[in-house]
Amino acid sequence: MDYGICNLSIVPIRAEASDMSEMVTQLLYGEHFKVLEIRKKWSRIRLAFDGYEGWIDNKQYISISEKDYSNFENKAVKLSSDLVDFVTGLDKQLFSICLGSTISSSEYFNHKFEGRSLSKLLPKKHLIETALLYLNSPYLWGGKTPFGIDCSGFTQMVYKLNGHRLLRDASQQATQGEALSFIEESEPGDLAFFDNEEGKITHVGIIMKDNYIIHAHGKVRIDRLDHSGIFNYEVRNHTHKLRVIKRII
Repeated sequence: MDYGICNLSIVPIRAEASDMSEMVTQLLYGEHFKVLEIRKKWSRIRLAFDGYEGWIDNKQYISISEKDYSNFENKAVKLSSDLVDFVTGLDKQLFSICLGSTISSSEYFNHKFEGRSLSKLLPKKHLIETALLYLNSPYLWGGKTPFGIDCSGFTQMVYKLNGHRLLRDASQQATQGEALSFIEESEPGDLAFFDNEEGKITHVGIIMKDNYIIHAHGKVRIDRLDHSGIFNYEVRNHTHKLRVIKRII
């Protein structure tokens, strides 16, 4: 088994070994992973954080040893907490990073980080405060950053910044936690899931107080939530059909 770590700010993970293949998620600075298959230009990897698999360009990561991988697994994780920040290399070069980057890995690269970070499990009440940092971020399929994010990437990153682990896709996240029977039982920070006409869960958002929801749809936005689903005040219509509400923490 081979192992690797992301030494760049943002790296696309693709469905197939091609630059033209869809981006299914992203690697952020400092994330480590297992390398399942190596080809001439591409590697198939499995992320340590959520077990997600995909293909990355061989030029966009560095190899690490099994011992290093194990050390990263056992090391307390520290995440950058500002929308944009940077680390400094030995030659004084700046490397830009974004919100949620794993800066506890910076020592491995001999990078220096002097910004603000998060490194502990935070109470549920902090989830909404974190979610609002992403407000108006543009929607991007497979994205995980304030410069482009999808619905499940948004919920995963918000929970991650608060010390909680969510799977990557909305359908996967829907298998976690405890189902609630009614919206009235929900608390700010609970997740609401929505399905399509075929009954497949395709969307997720974070419930706020007073029947509002924050979610990534065109951009990270706040809409009304009722028993039917999400009501978009701009188009004066329901845009998503409610399937289930889950309490993760």
